[in-house]
Amino acid sequence: MTDSLDTALAAELQARRTAGLYRKRALLESPQGSRVVLDGRECLAFSSNDYLGLANHPVVVEAFRHSASRYGVGSGASHLICGHGAEHHALEEELADFTGRSRALLFSTGYMANLGVIGALAERGDGVFEDRLNHASLLDGGLASKARFKRYRHADTADLDRHLRAAEVRRRLVVTDGVFSMDGDLAPLPELASVCADRNAWLMVDDAHGFGVLGESGGGVAGHFHLNQSQLPILMGTLGKGFGTFGAFVAGSDTLIDYLIQSARPYIYTTALPPAVAAASRASLKLIREESWRRDKLAVLIDRFRRGAGQLGLQLMASRTPIQPVIVGGDDEVMIVGRRLLERGIHVGTIRPPTVPRGSARLRITLSAAHEESDVDRLLIALDQAFRGIGP
Repeated sequence: MTDSLDTALAAELQARRTAGLYRKRALLESPQGSRVVLDGRECLAFSSNDYLGLANHPVVVEAFRHSASRYGVGSGASHLICGHGAEHHALEEELADFTGRSRALLFSTGYMANLGVIGALAERGDGVFEDRLNHASLLDGGLASKARFKRYRHADTADLDRHLRAAEVRRRLVVTDGVFSMDGDLAPLPELASVCADRNAWLMVDDAHGFGVLGESGGGVAGHFHLNQSQLPILMGTLGKGFGTFGAFVAGSDTLIDYLIQSARPYIYTTALPPAVAAASRASLKLIREESWRRDKLAVLIDRFRRGAGQLGLQLMASRTPIQPVIVGGDDEVMIVGRRLLERGIHVGTIRPPTVPRGSARLRITLSAAHEESDVDRLLIALDQAFRGIGP
């Protein structure tokens, strides 16, 4: 049995290699930051989601250390048994206040939060409607829910409205990324909220890449568009990106959160986050609230990169977020450009199908408040050199 299993899987792995889609892991040998050590090589990194430069902030590290010395490392149990500690509870209350929602609920990962929320709110006889470019966790949640599953054209509220009008279902749950992780653009949330209100649908937003980064106070896409709890009733955010820590949360009404505690299986049947992680996230939240210069600096770096890339004739996407994709096109070509950048001491994400549509392989360049303008200039020079001889 083992031989037949390995034979079948080895053939599929070889097919991936032949197609140029085989993935490899680089070994990180340093803390996250603008400069990292990957596979023994020091690099200027434009590949992390640590948008505000908080993953190795001394205040955040010290909060983690202090909490671990007091509460230990593991939480020991699920939240509903005996794993829900003081740090978890305080973080939930602070996240609710920060997002302007009645209540918040911690999950161990964003993937689990999305599976848990969609599975709890939609079942057979209901309808789940998702943007075609949603994150895999949202798509998986919709498919796993057993509800009728429809994907509308990217950011196309008219197409969504058509699907909602035609659906003969008990409940309608509309689900979208706030910031699309591979394109960097924003969902048209005010328009989506209006359509949902007209069609008696519930709107859920995954703000993994906007939370902490967008909005005047860092409240993410909800803050950016000034959407309240009534307009945007289900808000999911992650803590492993802008916050620089780990975990996720869902914020909304008291009734929503109470229902999820009773019904979201990935919450009920999972060990709670380590309390030290919750303490570190609380420290990050305080920095996000107090240090608005991080978002201001990001805006300057984004503008500098886009102006420079435009002058080089690189194909950018319509993103004003820290996610700045550069379209290369071919799978082999994007890997060549990525290798050339690495030879120049710069690491960026090289994204190929099936993560993005075929023919749109890209460099996924991510900027951080930990970068300096000189770092962006160095990246632009390296991109100019790496693209020579690539393309038609």
